[in-house]
Amino acid sequence: MLDRLDLEFSAGHTVLLGPNGAGKSTLLSLGAGAFGPQHGEIRYGEFDLGVRRQAREFRRRASWLPQRPGFLPGMTCREHVAYIGWLKGLRERDAWRAAPGALERAGLAERADHRIDRLSGGQRQRVAIAQALVHDAELLLLDEPTAGLDPQQRRRFLDLLISLRGTVHVIVSTHDIGDLDEAFDEVVVLESGRPRFRGTVPDFAARAAADTAPARRLESAYASLLEAAE
Repeated sequence: MLDRLDLEFSAGHTVLLGPNGAGKSTLLSLGAGAFGPQHGEIRYGEFDLGVRRQAREFRRRASWLPQRPGFLPGMTCREHVAYIGWLKGLRERDAWRAAPGALERAGLAERADHRIDRLSGGQRQRVAIAQALVHDAELLLLDEPTAGLDPQQRRRFLDLLISLRGTVHVIVSTHDIGDLDEAFDEVVVLESGRPRFRGTVPDFAARAAADTAPARRLESAYASLLEAAE
């Protein structure tokens, strides 16, 4: 649960960390406009998500990948991604043309004409990533996007994030912290619905214990922050 949360995200790529139940998924759901807060407001630039007309325009510019994405049975990957593009405001012809490129970026081009219900869990996750990319959103809200991906698929996802730097704002909730310094600019740590840390990746790494091996500094920094919150 989030209570009296006051948090502003910087432009660029932000990783959202925290233990299970910290409020990460709730925060991203609110940010996507999936539901509204009981009190307060959510804003993105000039958009106030509490104003219906502004919220509708915001949703055209943003893309949300929930932790458990849903899929339409019987559709192929390309059909499903194109359908999501159409829902996001693309013309039907443009959505159909954009779908293969989104699947390619997600590493699933060879499965474009395969039915989603015949894919593995990792392949379905890549379909979900493709549908988040299909309409060229300027803001991506991704909740555990690497869940179910093998190391090679995860590497491809990180490369995709790196390629989006400077053109798309990204907020990613994850438990994978090994490669934060490659793909992200800012770290936010939530614990019990409250921000325990917000800063750059180097500032985050500086919280590691002094005797930590270089390859484990990010893990140590995360553990140190959570221990300090107890």
